[in-house]
Amino acid sequence: SRPAYGSSGEMAAPMSRESDSPEPGAAPYGNFPNYSRFHPPEGRVSLLPQGLLRSLFPAATGPLLGLDVGCNSGELSVALYQHLLGLQDSNSSPEPPGAGKELKLLCCDIDPELIQRAQQSSPFPASISFASLDIMDSGAREPFLSSYLQRFGRSSFDIGFCMSVTMWIHLNHGDRGLLDFLALLASLCTFLLVEPQPWRCYRAAARRLRRLGRRDFEHFRSLRINGDMAQSVTRILTQECAMELVCSFGSTSWDRSLLLFRSTSTRPRGAD
Repeated sequence: SRPAYGSSGEMAAPMSRESDSPEPGAAPYGNFPNYSRFHPPEGRVSLLPQGLLRSLFPAATGPLLGLDVGCNSGELSVALYQHLLGLQDSNSSPEPPGAGKELKLLCCDIDPELIQRAQQSSPFPASISFASLDIMDSGAREPFLSSYLQRFGRSSFDIGFCMSVTMWIHLNHGDRGLLDFLALLASLCTFLLVEPQPWRCYRAAARRLRRLGRRDFEHFRSLRINGDMAQSVTRILTQECAMELVCSFGSTSWDRSLLLFRSTSTRPRGAD
């Protein structure tokens, strides 16, 4: 079975949990069981402006559809949902009452254990769906995503989230894998929020493997896309994937940029 992507987002793989490991980064695919403890959701959502969905989709009718790739155990997915719908202070509400915009959020991760945790703890089961999926396996991905979109009579998502996933795709699938992954997201989403890991995280991930006596990442030493990864991801999406950079929402306390892109080949639903 091929590894794919989990954590909000780290890449995950069906492998032993190693819960007794002294290192939180011991899993070479990023399926950290306590990811949100060392990168808390508040560090991301606090950078996003209030009313973002209304500004991006001022005239949309019907529910907006979102896709979160690499959702881990769902803490960040739920935090994004609450923030985007203005529900931060409504944790006790089982579903959003009159939130203004209805959002249906599909969250996927390769790690079935993390997905099970997300499903069991989700406060919004009618609006947020969690599913185990290898996003890089086209044979599994295409029928699954098509089936979900067809339920709403849609062929694409309004907004996608790719939060600290790009490094794990890149390390395990190489430059070609990263290019294919970003092209896939661009084809699936009208807007795309990306949090790329900086290059120092690549080196740290490789050091962790070596320190644990593991085999190095297959592609690490041959990656030609390197250096300023936020700049590289921006260049790929804007020059090769028919997207434009809408804005950068700044950086988290752990130095990761939040970048919002918009497809130049499709217009937001409800736009004039």
